[in-house]
Amino acid sequence: MWTRRLVAVLGVLVVLLAGCDRAPAEPTDETLRPQWQPLTLPAPSGVPGRPLLRDAVACAGRWYVVGGVADAAGETRPAAWGSADGVSWTALPLTPSSHYGRQHVLYAAACRDGRLAALGAKNGGAHGNPRTGTWSQSPGGELREASAPFELYAGPRAVSVARLAAGPAGWLIAGARIDGAAVWTSPDGERFTIREGAPELAGDGRGRTVAYDAVAVSSGWWVVGAVLPPGATAQAPLAWSSADGRAWRRVALPVPDGRGQAQRVTSVDGAVVTVGPVRDGFAAWRLTGGEWRRAGGFGAAGPGVSSVGALVPAGRELVAVTGDGGGRGLWLSVDAGDSWRAVAMPAAVPDGGNTAVAVASQNDRLLLVADDGAASRAWSVGLPTIDR
Repeated sequence: MWTRRLVAVLGVLVVLLAGCDRAPAEPTDETLRPQWQPLTLPAPSGVPGRPLLRDAVACAGRWYVVGGVADAAGETRPAAWGSADGVSWTALPLTPSSHYGRQHVLYAAACRDGRLAALGAKNGGAHGNPRTGTWSQSPGGELREASAPFELYAGPRAVSVARLAAGPAGWLIAGARIDGAAVWTSPDGERFTIREGAPELAGDGRGRTVAYDAVAVSSGWWVVGAVLPPGATAQAPLAWSSADGRAWRRVALPVPDGRGQAQRVTSVDGAVVTVGPVRDGFAAWRLTGGEWRRAGGFGAAGPGVSSVGALVPAGRELVAVTGDGGGRGLWLSVDAGDSWRAVAMPAAVPDGGNTAVAVASQNDRLLLVADDGAASRAWSVGLPTIDR
């Protein structure tokens, strides 16, 4: 079990929090302190520059990190790295197909059966809006930009193209269009079809919706996000389920004051869990017996806008990355979101538009990549086998 291994490494005990109505916990001297090991990601071919690490993912024995490179003049190009063990890395070959694709920074990734796909974007055009595209890995390992019509992701109806998920049913992107939450679906991670204006998913008389993240499950998909009700000043958290990415069912997530967002979602040990900011910190919700219930809370409201940057399973546990407007934080749950423990990161990272922290986990290793706005670095922690 992942956490037993981590606790064995750290020599500390896990302290359980009380139920869902208890005040969120602050980081204390009980913070877990892994022995992070620095990793070296080789420089991609081309003009030298600063790596921009943005996301990480692992599946089927493969590890991937995606991002870009910024040269001395500030020009960017996409970059990605792969590893068979999470320790030794190689830069992947990339083939863009568009003017903006050659300037993309890859900001979200997913993989299935060891194959990588990613979202990339570069601001441009008369209004400086993101020019977004998708990238998928060929059987030979090359990451290629997929050709797509301009208005598939951009244009006058565009709002956001947020996260990418993969599963048995294919690939799905969560985001939003002018009329609310929307998704893009694909059987192969290359050719995506937009699903906008879908009943229950899109905005309606109950308010304007937005989707932030998605996860594949055996029955299809779960997407999470929020709705801004008419006349309200704060959003309320939502989740949607679909068997095929076309027809959707909406569920309101319980929150005492009706305020919050569900920003990241994953599946751990057979349970679907979502995490997002609420009035006084962060909340976790868990799908139990077909019903969403409030699980634990953690953290505290910071000096700025709170956000969840990542939520990944680590064996039977969860690791979350959060931001509170001041800095980024790392949290661990051993019980599918009921209780949380702060984890010391290998370096402090401010919470800002030019910074990022991402995590990925597989087998007995946790990978963390971070960009503090001046430099990007990567670390991992290996977890020894413990006899039960």
